[in-house]
Amino acid sequence: MADRDLDAEIAKTQEEKRQKEAELASLKFDRHLYGDNDRDSYLTSIAPNDEEDPNLDTTGSLVAQRLASYTAPRSILNDVARPHSEDDVGGFKPRETIAEREGEYRNRRLNRVLSPERVDPFAMGDKTPDPSVRTYNDHMRETATKRELEETKRLIGQKLKDEEEDAKKQKDSAPLPSSSKRRNRWGEAGDDVAAAKKAKASTSDWDMPDVAPGSGRWEATPGRVSDATPSVGRRNRWDETPTPGRVTDSDATPGGGGVTPGSTPSGNTWDATPKGLATPTPKRQRSRWDETPATMGSATPGGATPAAFYTPGVTPLGGDGLLTPTPGQLNLNGAGMTAEQYNMARWEKDIEERNRPLSDEELDAMFPLEGYKVLEPPASYVPIRTPARKLMATPTPYATPGYNIPEENRGQQYDVPPELPGGLPHMKPEDYQYFGALLNEENEEELSPDEQKERKIMKLLLKVKNGTPAQRKTALRQLTDKARELGAGPLFNKILPLLMQHTLEDQERHLLVKVIERILYRLDELVRPFVHKVLVVIEPLLIDEDYYARVEGREIISNLSKAAGLATMIAAMRPDIDNADEYVRNTTARAFSVVASALGIPALLPFLKAVCQSKKSWQARHTGIKIVQQIAILIGCAVLPYLRSLVEIIEHGLSDENQKVRTITALSLAALAEAAAPYGIESFDSVLKPLWKGIRSHRGKVLAAFLKAIGFIIPLMDSIYASYYTKEVMVVLIREFQSPDEEMKKIVLKVVKQCVSTEGVEADYIRVHILPDFFKHFWVKRMALEKRNYKQLVETTVEIANKVGVADIVGKLAGEGLKEDSEPYRRMVMETIDKVVTNLGASDIDLRLEELLIDGILYAFQEQTNDDANVMLNGFGAVVNALGQRVKPYLPQICGTIKWRLNNKSAKVRQQAADLISRIAVVMKQCGEEQLMGHLGVVLYEYLGEEYPEVLGSILGALKAIVNVIGMTKMTPPIKDLLPRLTPILKNRHEKVQENCIDLVGRIADRGAEFVPAREWMRICFELLEMLKAHKKGIRRATVNTFGYIAKAIGPQDVLATLLNNLKVQERQNRVCTTVAIAIVAETCSPFTVLPALINEYRVPELNVQNGVLKSLSFLFEYIGEMGKDYIYAVTPLLEDALMDRDLVHRQTAASAVKHMALGVAGLGCEDALVHLLNYIWPNIFETSPHVINAVMEAIEGMRVALGPAVILNYCLQGLFHPARKVREVYWKIYNSLYIGAQDTLVAAYPLLEDEQNNVFSRPELTMFV
Repeated sequence: MADRDLDAEIAKTQEEKRQKEAELASLKFDRHLYGDNDRDSYLTSIAPNDEEDPNLDTTGSLVAQRLASYTAPRSILNDVARPHSEDDVGGFKPRETIAEREGEYRNRRLNRVLSPERVDPFAMGDKTPDPSVRTYNDHMRETATKRELEETKRLIGQKLKDEEEDAKKQKDSAPLPSSSKRRNRWGEAGDDVAAAKKAKASTSDWDMPDVAPGSGRWEATPGRVSDATPSVGRRNRWDETPTPGRVTDSDATPGGGGVTPGSTPSGNTWDATPKGLATPTPKRQRSRWDETPATMGSATPGGATPAAFYTPGVTPLGGDGLLTPTPGQLNLNGAGMTAEQYNMARWEKDIEERNRPLSDEELDAMFPLEGYKVLEPPASYVPIRTPARKLMATPTPYATPGYNIPEENRGQQYDVPPELPGGLPHMKPEDYQYFGALLNEENEEELSPDEQKERKIMKLLLKVKNGTPAQRKTALRQLTDKARELGAGPLFNKILPLLMQHTLEDQERHLLVKVIERILYRLDELVRPFVHKVLVVIEPLLIDEDYYARVEGREIISNLSKAAGLATMIAAMRPDIDNADEYVRNTTARAFSVVASALGIPALLPFLKAVCQSKKSWQARHTGIKIVQQIAILIGCAVLPYLRSLVEIIEHGLSDENQKVRTITALSLAALAEAAAPYGIESFDSVLKPLWKGIRSHRGKVLAAFLKAIGFIIPLMDSIYASYYTKEVMVVLIREFQSPDEEMKKIVLKVVKQCVSTEGVEADYIRVHILPDFFKHFWVKRMALEKRNYKQLVETTVEIANKVGVADIVGKLAGEGLKEDSEPYRRMVMETIDKVVTNLGASDIDLRLEELLIDGILYAFQEQTNDDANVMLNGFGAVVNALGQRVKPYLPQICGTIKWRLNNKSAKVRQQAADLISRIAVVMKQCGEEQLMGHLGVVLYEYLGEEYPEVLGSILGALKAIVNVIGMTKMTPPIKDLLPRLTPILKNRHEKVQENCIDLVGRIADRGAEFVPAREWMRICFELLEMLKAHKKGIRRATVNTFGYIAKAIGPQDVLATLLNNLKVQERQNRVCTTVAIAIVAETCSPFTVLPALINEYRVPELNVQNGVLKSLSFLFEYIGEMGKDYIYAVTPLLEDALMDRDLVHRQTAASAVKHMALGVAGLGCEDALVHLLNYIWPNIFETSPHVINAVMEAIEGMRVALGPAVILNYCLQGLFHPARKVREVYWKIYNSLYIGAQDTLVAAYPLLEDEQNNVFSRPELTMFV
């Protein structure tokens, strides 16, 4: 029965399944795609040029589909599906060379040439220089010629451009042709009769690329390729490689062996298709270049009368082209051809036959007639028919040449770089051209002195560039010490090309620049002939993006100018001042400013005046004025003594005929005013009128420069004048508010900020005349996208707020600004409100604005998606803290938002919510919302299981803020529940988690230790030991302080036992932190609780432990200060032992302890113990170890303070005049420090000398006073 029921159920299920399948089969899916028909109308392929589906996942949809069943985040799936590049190895970027890092402008340095050395007129004296050596005149002449050449090229280019424009205009105005002939598939002219006639009529025989037949046997070469696009110009027929399988020009003279057997002999010139119009056909003729050249004389010159035994082109002789050629044919095709060469020729012929290009007829036979379109090739397309193997093939000689055994070159470079002799470092491939000579194993004794010197320099430079630190240090010292011996010429000729290397890296450049810096000191005046060479290499450093590279460049040019002198520097750099290349002028101006700062501005003023007034070229004036600008930027307020002179030198540039000169003059005045602020307005009197005229007559970049100058000059004025000039310039500024140029906007904002911040500008004027247009044109979304303008706009708005108050600015920004849909704009508004409220407070904000502000901030805080700089968080915290108790009505809403965001799935959102709690905890306390804070504490406690360390750190920080404010007794959850939950978190290795957790534990240990059992504190002590290994100093400091709090809470014994045990570890940082912790425990719990255990621990015969005890004593006496007088006698025996120990570190640490002890007990009657310890310290003054001698000298200084200088002087006098120099030096060193530290108190210790007959040694006080 049961079986029958089961069968019936199965049958019923199968029937239902069949019905469903039938229903599905009858459905027509996607009719909008495929129509009503069934499978017939389905698309079977996708057109390659159709648009791609915009929803398509381009990062590997197949993998994404396969992984769709997993619940991993989509971003991770996409990351799995995306193919990773090979370069992305472990997240490390490959090392970039300087040339790769820099842009096109900075890389222009590589275009400069290292000029030959120049004559040094100071070294020559009155002698006439050698004509082969370059002088200043030669350089100036070359520069003038180069400038003239550049100008001529520019004029030619301008002329060509004008001609092209004229031709284009004429072409545009000319009538268009009625119709154009259809071109065939290969872009050739059609072969109709009209085209042929036209070609024949318009083209003469003289225009053809070939020559007439019969001109000589060397002309019997097939003509130009005529199956390409026809060309009108006359070309040499040798220009192109003859191609097999083409139609040869009909006037080519057939030579010997040049005709394919079986082909129709070509007729004379008149039978041929007109030149340039030959149409390719499937029938193919062979060029005679396809075969090895025939024997001389086998072809008749010009093809006139054939040779007796061979008539070309009529009846082929023998088996040419057949598999078995006759001997006669072999002779014809090349008497010297070997069997291998002949086989090669036959194979080539066969390959060419198979690989010939397909004709139109063959292609038509292969493809259907419809369904595609034959595209025309571009007009400039010329098919290459010669196989690559033929182009690269070696020409066949007439006879087999003899074999010569090649000479072996032992210095030849191979792929595997050889080991360098003499322990030299590895050489990179790009170094071979500079250091390749070192690879030649030559006997150095056989080389000339100059070659030996050059080889030595190369070795040293290779060690500096590629060697280990030890090699580098030695090589640098040798180069420095022997600089004069090696000579300036050889040194610079090797170093400077290395610095011009394309593949140079930052570290290598730094090392080579260091070499130049060191040898400049030694070479001194010998550097003069190479000044320009050095400048070419070093000047680019002045505009490098790396700050330290710029500093290095300035130092070298400064040292160079001191070594070479002003005259040589000017002579070297003068020709570059009006160089045609703007890059050279820019770097030269910066170099001149460094020279001015090194040698003094007065020395350079006459030269600057002459350059700025140059009549020859505007480039010279431009560069001279730029030098003034760079001087102002470089030396800042030191420009004040020369301000008037510099302004007078450049003021005429404001009315110069060249626009660039006017621009740079205004920028230079701006730089001078900025450097001189707030002084020097009287120096700018002469330029105020031209500047004011300029802002009314100029536009664009020149106006921006003039406005910048006025913006820096106005703050220097008195308030009355500043107010007047601000109102005058504001008309132009407000007009330029709507300028689309980003640079102009930046300058306008800067000038507005400067004008507004000046005294004398009233708030009402700003409110009425500036604010409306300012907000209309600048507070737009586009400004938030450009980083520099964003920053300048915020600064300017804050400056305006300082004048007009909070309400005006916040009122305009808070309402709609914080609810804008653009997140960058909201961030910009929030940053401005943050700074304004922080500066000015919130007292001006009324109730309505307060509501708007809180509402807007809450909206902006919740809507943010990316806030890496914490702008929203800082703004929220600043506003809430500024409002204070006024924020109480909004706290429930704010806390609700925080709780909701603490539960968000995004880690960043949770972190910001926790951070916000720590910002507003103090305000919540002021508002009396302790219950709300307790509730937040419970919520945060529940989130202590957070997996993201950044978020966990923020949660701990929020808990810490709540504990600080609410107190230990009112804290929920109770401290006894909270602390055990924190103990395992101490194991977390994330710095933020560690720091916040230890701070929280320390705060609980300090204020609420009684709520936690002692066993829990001991457990925390063991966890804290690990924290002493942390990299961050703040964590170690917090840990050490926490030990003190715990010791205070539970007594020092257990904590001390833990710490003393930790002195046995090997890690130095751990031991040092332990000693500090011991000292803090001693300070917290009184020293007598710690000292017995410490002194007892010193008996352990282990260096680390004993040193740790001594260091603990050192820190202990440093911390307890005057309390040390009670314990000095107890530790003296221990210090005696340590000061006599053989181990240097023992003596060093003991000396340090003695120093702190002596400084602590000074004047407290412990002199006997200190003198006793001084006797143990004094023998150590001859130690050579820098750390030991430092500690000993500091201990003696401490003794000087405690015992008085007279006691130390008595110890000193015994060795001041010792016969051994090394002894004397040490004693004089002690005396000098004694004299510096206590010069006046030494008077009492000077000896009393009796007056002699001629000498009076007594000096009464009155005489000394007078």
